[in-house]
Amino acid sequence: MSITLNREEIVRLCERVEGAQTRAYEIPKLTNEHPNMTVEDGYAIQFELKRRFLEQGHKLIGWKAGLTSKQKMRQMGVDKPSIGFLTDKMARPENSVITTSDLVHPRVECEVAFVTKETLSGTACTAADVLAATDYVIPAVEVIDSRYEKFKFDLESVIADNSSSARYVGGGRSRRVDELDLKTIGVVLEKNGEIVEMGASAEVLGDPAEAVAMVVNLLGELGEELPAGSFVMSGGITAAVAVEPGDNIIARFQDLGSISIKFEE
Repeated sequence: MSITLNREEIVRLCERVEGAQTRAYEIPKLTNEHPNMTVEDGYAIQFELKRRFLEQGHKLIGWKAGLTSKQKMRQMGVDKPSIGFLTDKMARPENSVITTSDLVHPRVECEVAFVTKETLSGTACTAADVLAATDYVIPAVEVIDSRYEKFKFDLESVIADNSSSARYVGGGRSRRVDELDLKTIGVVLEKNGEIVEMGASAEVLGDPAEAVAMVVNLLGELGEELPAGSFVMSGGITAAVAVEPGDNIIARFQDLGSISIKFEE
């Protein structure tokens, strides 16, 4: 596969996605208009969006792996993971209040996040390479937000929408990777005091470090690398849970502490 869209089409579709993201409204999935759109087209649109955001003053903090659990792929009807970029303006502090009025379909999921101390590059990165390059891991909650109508999309469209990136919260306590078994971290997600999702980190490609290696390798294919000091979310351990104003979320991670978030209009 390769890029089938011309520069003008990439810019126009990027503007459509950017408008939906920044002004919080639904749009039809892009493949409705461009049924032959490829994954590479999706990334061309995503990278144009990244370029625009950086021009507007965002700072690139890192990347996220999307749709890395079989549960999430089933839930969203796609067959492979994706990646998306993360900027400082998407970050929210732990115990903060996150507004929903500037989001379209907000949902939360629990993730293990990696902070790197060495640059990772190329297309042959392994989980072992990731562990060697990791400074520490922390728990994270991602607030995803597909801008597509009825939260329905395909892989090409979701990639163009920056893999549904919206907000993220890191917290809990940081741990070195040699202090943990990254494959067996248990997670409980509570919404308004009730347990709504449970899972273990092996849901993420069998090992969250494998998901980070996948991010590095995809970046390599796209001509990018993962710099030292990057923050990388390895993908949802649980299915995504819808939230609305008034909801309180607590994500409890075995050995990594917990994260609390409140949502309001």
